[in-house]
Amino acid sequence: MAFFESLGKRPTALSIFELNKAAARHLTNYHHEVLRAPGPLTAAERELIATYVSGLNGCKYCYGTHSACVVDYGVKREVLDAMFENLETSGVEPKMVPLLKYAGILTQDMTAISEEDAQAVYAAGWSEDALHNAILVACTFNFMNRLLEGHGVIGNPALYEARGKALAEGGYEPLLAALKD
Repeated sequence: MAFFESLGKRPTALSIFELNKAAARHLTNYHHEVLRAPGPLTAAERELIATYVSGLNGCKYCYGTHSACVVDYGVKREVLDAMFENLETSGVEPKMVPLLKYAGILTQDMTAISEEDAQAVYAAGWSEDALHNAILVACTFNFMNRLLEGHGVIGNPALYEARGKALAEGGYEPLLAALKD
């Protein structure tokens, strides 16, 4: 149960968004730009970063939803579980490891980010634009994790699967349609 009675008994992110539709439309447009607009990272790579950040933060709703999305994109569930133990041996594509490490440091101790961390990303073959995109994803999900957890919205496995599949198939545009007045 959420911390807000007005959210009902089975709240979702959309329930929170209904509290301020104007802000939610801007936020959802931002999500679309960060996670689905053409760029140096695929939608699957961006969703993997969202999943990793959400897992590090312990956000059940965001981790559940975005991990289901990543599985729909073809990443094995055991790889997702293993990446929290050891990124290098998890089975995550090696090129993604420095980006995920960067997002992890930004999430867990942002003042510890160093030039060496950025150089590791570049050495793996990523551009500045790719690192910028990864940072945007990490920051977005640090925000979203706190938004969901702050309202007490945790979801359930059936919701995670449904939302993950919807994200993989339709991105954020269906959510925007739901927020129209």
